[in-house]
Amino acid sequence: MTQTFDFIVVGAGMVGAAIANGLAQHHHTVALIDQGSEPAFDPGQDPDIRVSALSAGTERYLRSLGVWEDILAMRATPYARLAVWEAPEHPVSRLLPGGPPRTTFSAADLGTRHLGHIVENPVTQKALWDRATDHEEVTLFAGSGVDSLQEDDQSVTVTLDTGEALTGRLLIGADGAQSRVRQLAGIGVTRNQYGQQALVASVRYRGEPEDITWQAFHSSGPRAFLPLHASPEYVGESWASLVWYDAPEVLSELKALPAEDFLARVREAFPQELPTLTGVSARASFPIARQHAHQYFQGRTVLAGDSAHTINPLAGQGVNLGFQDAQCLQALLDEARRLGRDPSDPELLERYQQQRRPANGRMMATMDVFYHLFSNSVTPVWAARNLGLGLAQGLPFARNRVARYAMGIDEGLPKPLETLLSRAPGLKRLVGQL
Repeated sequence: MTQTFDFIVVGAGMVGAAIANGLAQHHHTVALIDQGSEPAFDPGQDPDIRVSALSAGTERYLRSLGVWEDILAMRATPYARLAVWEAPEHPVSRLLPGGPPRTTFSAADLGTRHLGHIVENPVTQKALWDRATDHEEVTLFAGSGVDSLQEDDQSVTVTLDTGEALTGRLLIGADGAQSRVRQLAGIGVTRNQYGQQALVASVRYRGEPEDITWQAFHSSGPRAFLPLHASPEYVGESWASLVWYDAPEVLSELKALPAEDFLARVREAFPQELPTLTGVSARASFPIARQHAHQYFQGRTVLAGDSAHTINPLAGQGVNLGFQDAQCLQALLDEARRLGRDPSDPELLERYQQQRRPANGRMMATMDVFYHLFSNSVTPVWAARNLGLGLAQGLPFARNRVARYAMGIDEGLPKPLETLLSRAPGLKRLVGQL
């Protein structure tokens, strides 16, 4: 027996579950399919090593879905400052008066209470998953994968690996970078693997949760320190998420170090203002890559989130871009129903692609430029990035305009920077040759 829905969403991660909730709010019926089981949250457990920096724009969206308060009731840490500096590795840096340049972005300068929240991915996913199960319009198929799909002029039918068949007017693939939906739809991708990998770890520090994130740029790759919540087990201590980019062999060495030796290496990599580190929980590393689908839709299938694009996680923008996909797609599908149009209308899905693909591409290009500029020690490039950091500190108006865009407060960048980023592919090739 085939079950019929308005929409079929594959992937109940953060983006897929958000799409399902948004559609259900407007009384569309949704089949939500995921190979995993319901995410769990235990306030007594150590933090998950998978975290995201949720922007102000994402916060507004999650509030509209009715899940933001649920997230805050679990765990979320606001941050009001972001410190960025160049590690003093280059020989010339020793000659600079006052040391290498450094800049700090502040919520107060942007006219807002905070720049964003650091939230564990399972917390966000659980809030969205739980809310989806509260909607009568959502039917959840947990522990199920998609085996095949077929479509005709009226609908698309997916067959699950359990043998169940589901029919809808549009199939939404939000099932991650290795998207099965994307493969079945025959949509190709362009993929660029970076030479570095990323190590993530949960570390404890002495004191209450801080309101500042630290971003250090080293020639071997950036390193970030993101504050989390107070520790319920260790009185007077708090948790933080550490992200360290480097060559795979260096990260293997770091993962194998005893806890005290690992923490000593971390202390050496950050300024003295970093709070005193007291312990480390989980450590893991993973490869990083940039990937972009050649198109965002095909027939009655459309992609969102990591199924359509994965980005260098340098600034934690990946899930924020995915939520922007979700908002855009929901709005267009609501419009289609109001106008009595087929949700798979190519003109409608082309509008989605035209709005989201260039925007995602600009952010991907921006992160690539940062990656190449800050991941080498060639003297001209070193001088350029130090000049850039110095100008950022000295020109707060321009710095704050960029920050407001990155945090989802403003919709666009200043025109001069938009022009620069439109030429980013050429800049990337130039930097890559240095």
